[in-house]
Amino acid sequence: MNPRQITVLGECVADAFTAPVSARNELALRVLPGGGPANTAVALARLGTPARFLARLSGDVFGRLFRAHLEASGVDLSHAVQAAEPSTLAVAELDTQGQATFSFHAQATADWQWTSAELTGVDLADTACVHTGSLALVKEPGAVVVEDFLAAAAPRATISIDPNVRPLLVDPEVYRARLAHWCRLADVLRLSEDDLDLLLPGTPPEQACDTWHEAGARLVVITRGADGALASLDGERVRVPAVATQVVDTVGAGDSFTAGLLHHLGTRGLLGGRLTDLRIDDVEAACLFATKVAALTCSVAGPNPPWQDRLAQSAIAADA
Repeated sequence: MNPRQITVLGECVADAFTAPVSARNELALRVLPGGGPANTAVALARLGTPARFLARLSGDVFGRLFRAHLEASGVDLSHAVQAAEPSTLAVAELDTQGQATFSFHAQATADWQWTSAELTGVDLADTACVHTGSLALVKEPGAVVVEDFLAAAAPRATISIDPNVRPLLVDPEVYRARLAHWCRLADVLRLSEDDLDLLLPGTPPEQACDTWHEAGARLVVITRGADGALASLDGERVRVPAVATQVVDTVGAGDSFTAGLLHHLGTRGLLGGRLTDLRIDDVEAACLFATKVAALTCSVAGPNPPWQDRLAQSAIAADA
């Protein structure tokens, strides 16, 4: 089955990776297009799901880079806003395990300035799922506008949310205060183990799933890096292992997992409503596929998710 369109709403961030140079008083930066929602839209499009990205793209040098990258990946930018504000910049420093530590330059940048008028005319008739998350859901003044858009979309589309907590930029308490409301809006809640530790410190994953089910989310998936993922559908659980790979870095892996999960569900016609036809076997199959997409992303530098043909040729590929 050909998947229906998935609409992604959120930020596109310039990920600047530090690189060594010969001069001791210089620092070189390698800039790649990133940002959780943008990474997810790119991964969806490369996997073969029609992906539309609702973004506010600056006209600066980074914004032009974003636009070229998204369009080259096949992402529909027909409803992207040409923003006057500058792009958001994140400087990433990688440790020996490929884990990134970010510092953000995001004051009054384009990604957070959503107005109701910019989203009012978006037609969701062909959209099976709306996905959002990360900073667009918590950075003012646009956060409330994004929440209102989700509420308006919920009667006609599956809603997917990835909190993607960024404690250096927004106090985790802001996420905690809004999370129950997001669960009332969301059908799918995908988050990392690090997010769990920040949102519900000291809470076992299974207990956290039950908390978020009670708040309204039907499907909760917690990714756990090398330990795979835990998925819970209305309290029925399944664990899937991670895929062994040579890790270059982990940037964008969670976003690729989300894209793989939604793509797999979409190709089986399981998106487009409240997940009423979804079964735990469907969830397990989707998560197994998603771990393979994430592993391939980890095997290359930066947020660079695999294309469908690379996935098919990979030794770790599976049916999609």
